[in-house]
Amino acid sequence: MVLVRSLNLELGSKMPDFVLKDFSGLTYEREFCMGEKGLLIAFTCNHCPYALAVWDRLISIANMSEPLGIKTVAINPNIHPYYPEDSPENMFIFKKERGFSFPYLVDYTQEIAKAYKAQCTPDLYLLDSEGCLVYHGRLDDSWKDASKVGKEELKLAIEALSLGKISEESQHPSLGCSIKWRG
Repeated sequence: MVLVRSLNLELGSKMPDFVLKDFSGLTYEREFCMGEKGLLIAFTCNHCPYALAVWDRLISIANMSEPLGIKTVAINPNIHPYYPEDSPENMFIFKKERGFSFPYLVDYTQEIAKAYKAQCTPDLYLLDSEGCLVYHGRLDDSWKDASKVGKEELKLAIEALSLGKISEESQHPSLGCSIKWRG
């Protein structure tokens, strides 16, 4: 496991569109995943301990943000023969066991992860309704232990976006396992 930080991206940047399939073959376009006020995109996977530590909190934030007009989509760029835990079949099982309703998409070619400059799992992006980046960073200040969370930066950014504002909170990079890039 190699610890990697997300990159510092310029807020306000127009982020790339995507067309990806989920583990069952259903196609999703970013435009149709977008909520009235925005979209939370999480590059994540099933096996990374950093991603696993925040999955339940991510699901909770997704449930909180949907009524605010912000939808969520998870994207798995780790479709790699050396990481069978992240296979589409295991994504289906993972989603069923966790019981979340937002799309969990497969980035087979890793082109979308590269276009977003994603580095790690989890790597979190909050876009406004125009597809511009308003938050890119960690979920909160305690990736490992939910009981020790003191500041929920992503939640604050979502609440601000839902009110038509931009969060003035500092944005700290996400930490996680490196994306398993294929040669």
